[in-house]
Amino acid sequence: MSTSPPARWADFQAAEPAFATTVRDRFEKYTHHVLATLRKDGSPRVTGLEVTFLEGEVWLGMMPGSLKALDLRRDPRFALHANPGSGDSMDGGDVKISGRAVEVTDAGTVAVFVAAVRPPEPFHLFRVELVDVVRTVVEGDRLVVRSWRPGGVVVTH
Repeated sequence: MSTSPPARWADFQAAEPAFATTVRDRFEKYTHHVLATLRKDGSPRVTGLEVTFLEGEVWLGMMPGSLKALDLRRDPRFALHANPGSGDSMDGGDVKISGRAVEVTDAGTVAVFVAAVRPPEPFHLFRVELVDVVRTVVEGDRLVVRSWRPGGVVVTH
């Protein structure tokens, strides 16, 4: 496991531009994805949400008082799975990111997000800090898993 601190999306993009583009394209192919958070009792909760790439960051916007937002306020750890799409093809592979979601309340930052995304207000806004990025894809008859962690390089299994 990496001992490096979490990374911003821009850090990942600078370190591994081709992999970052593949991951972003996979998330941007569909609107809705699956977020896993931790409930008060430590059990997992999975819910749908939209993901926004803006200003070198990954942003998660949520309805006010939503359980997923309350989960992240209490424990910022999360996993986010890109929508696998329809059918059995998994076109573009299976992509997941995990890390910490940091709530952002700075009026200037929120205003930039609102101007670009125009979300329904009010809302909770979280900035993603990456600890792991994984893409699993079938290449020929082989299952290929590529992963990246801050301070490292893409590893292929």
